Amino acid sequence: MKLSTKNRKKFRIRNKLKKVSSTNRYRLTIFRSLNNISAQIIDDNSHKTLVSATSNMKSIKDQKKKKTELSELIAEKIANDAKKMSINKIYFDRGIYKYHGRIKIFAETLRKNGMEF
Repeated sequence: MKLSTKNRKKFRIRNKLKKVSSTNRYRLTIFRSLNNISAQIIDDNSHKTLVSATSNMKSIKDQKKKKTELSELIAEKIANDAKKMSINKIYFDRGIYKYHGRIKIFAETLRKNGMEF
């Protein structure tokens, strides 16, 4: 079975994370579509989602923000929810996306709000 370029890239990034991962860090994965962005903090040991946020939530969708501003809002929400659960250290799984544009803004906003990765 031949994998597409996107799938090979995704598997390559996730395999690097698995080699370095330890039990005291969780994985933050991000999904970006044409108009929306969503993120989840996942515990890979128990296979559960601990924190999630998306720009499709009614409270955020009603604000009529630009895509870059949505990335900042979602990052702030994820960081605040993670702090409530005392999560400070994570692995940033960017998936198939380059560290550029909305993904970069998302990551920088997380760092400003106290997340370490």
